Amino acid sequence: MQKGIIGKKIGMTQIFDQEAGKVIPVTVVEAGPCVVVQKKTVENDGYAALQIGFDEVKAQRISKPMKGHFDKSEVGYKRVLREFRLDDCDALNVGDLLKADTFAVGDIVDVSGTSKGKGFSGAIKRHNQHRLKETHGTGPVHRQAGSMGACSSPSRIYKGKGMAGHMGAEKVTVQNLEVVKIDVENNLIALKGAIPGPKGGVVCITDSVKA
Repeated sequence: MQKGIIGKKIGMTQIFDQEAGKVIPVTVVEAGPCVVVQKKTVENDGYAALQIGFDEVKAQRISKPMKGHFDKSEVGYKRVLREFRLDDCDALNVGDLLKADTFAVGDIVDVSGTSKGKGFSGAIKRHNQHRLKETHGTGPVHRQAGSMGACSSPSRIYKGKGMAGHMGAEKVTVQNLEVVKIDVENNLIALKGAIPGPKGGVVCITDSVKA
């Protein structure tokens, strides 16, 4: 990983490319400013990484152990902490700021976030299963999962069987998104396409692992 930053999803809009005559759908992310809260080293922690903080928060909103952690680095109190294992952690020190200009227009990035929660969902919505036939006495169970497997043997449902259950609210990573525009003054990054999570959701932007 070469570079990374924490951001907040603002919403979607579109940018007009007059030269190509196209409309580009983009997601706007408020990326930073983030501050380096802790620097982990191979000697002390067994690996090299940077702990990054984002979004100011009042002291009464965090626990006493976290307050002591922030007081040690003297960078203020942050609502979000994430860890990035960068290839060159020595280039940054505690207290350094990361802003939207960490990335450049044309960069290919990966975006990770928590997807929207869908609650308890059926097998059709959750696993894209088919409906049952709507004739010959099937109803009124057209949207149920149907047969679960064998009878007396093995007398149970195999693990991993696609069934109804909790859907969403899990970590999702969207890969190979292009940085279309950057507003350094307002710390905004416009990414081509959609990213996981609702408006106001926290996301992590890193350079692409496949590009």
